[in-house]
Amino acid sequence: MTTMLAVRADAGASALTLEKIPVPAPGPLDVVVKVASAGLVPGLIRLLELGRFKRLPTTLGHEAAGTIAAVGRDVTDVAVGDRVRVHPNLNCRNCDYCRTDRDMMCAQQSILGHAVFSDVVPPLYEQYHDGGLAEYVRVPHWLIDRLPDTVGFDVAAKAHDLANALRALKLADLPMGATVIVTAATGTMGTATVKLAAHFGIANLILVGRDGDRVRAVVPLAGGIPATTVAFDDLAEDWASTGGLTRRLRELAPDGAHAVIDYIPGGAATAQAMAALATGGALVHMGSNATPLSLPPAAMMVNCWRFVGTRACTRNDAREILRMLANGTLTADELITHRFPLKDALQAVDAMQRRTEPMWMTVVNP
Repeated sequence: MTTMLAVRADAGASALTLEKIPVPAPGPLDVVVKVASAGLVPGLIRLLELGRFKRLPTTLGHEAAGTIAAVGRDVTDVAVGDRVRVHPNLNCRNCDYCRTDRDMMCAQQSILGHAVFSDVVPPLYEQYHDGGLAEYVRVPHWLIDRLPDTVGFDVAAKAHDLANALRALKLADLPMGATVIVTAATGTMGTATVKLAAHFGIANLILVGRDGDRVRAVVPLAGGIPATTVAFDDLAEDWASTGGLTRRLRELAPDGAHAVIDYIPGGAATAQAMAALATGGALVHMGSNATPLSLPPAAMMVNCWRFVGTRACTRNDAREILRMLANGTLTADELITHRFPLKDALQAVDAMQRRTEPMWMTVVNP
């Protein structure tokens, strides 16, 4: 095979395309993975509109798993036929951040098939910007993780989102028996966070989402942890301007929540959820919300609140997720709600934008 099907974004284009392009060949330190499963994320189009894809045209998709189809001449740690996942975070591997399990803070950090967080295009991204929404993807060999036999390709493709949720929960620095608010709880990382809650000794969850039926459907993922729900649609119409979300959260947790794990992409909910924290609580944000916080610094000082931003997981987080999946302490198959063939990938992207039905985690199978 010399050509393959791929989901592409072109400079200046207003829509994604499905194109035939050449199958990539490995460089000396590369591997080529035959993709069995590639993940989709809701924020794909928004990041494209924001200009975070710094090298166009490109193949999209930062989550991929499959089998090694070819290796470069200097690669010795993996072999053709190995079952693997692709770790998408591109970073230098040598700076202080990279050496101390904070590699998402590396100055060169970017995401294969996805976003760049600086205005300068990092050299690794320039070389490895094409992602996994295709039949094959080329990556440097050091970004390959072998898969345990018990971990399927679909879950492996979404291990990155599980690792993102794991990182957010770690950063919250929770006490045992914590009360935790999860916003955008019906989304990919929201559902992953709920699924991981039991591993952090959380005693109570408050799940926040737009639609009541959808957010209530997430409750069984908590695995027996008491969980209550708050839907924007059930609040007063003026909740965003009158603090209605904070009041409702305070009704459910009068002493305040120990943490908010926040994936809200825009609007007043982030600040209003933060105002529902207990003294000393933390809000961990991974939603790219551009709305300014309405809380005065004095409120954060008096309440000893922490606002913690994080833009990705680390490699160690991803490997920890793989270990949990391998030993059975974590199961995640039920998080995969939708599967699409590659030929229908554009319809899958459109479905994720419209969200007319619950879509927790979505994968594309070439």
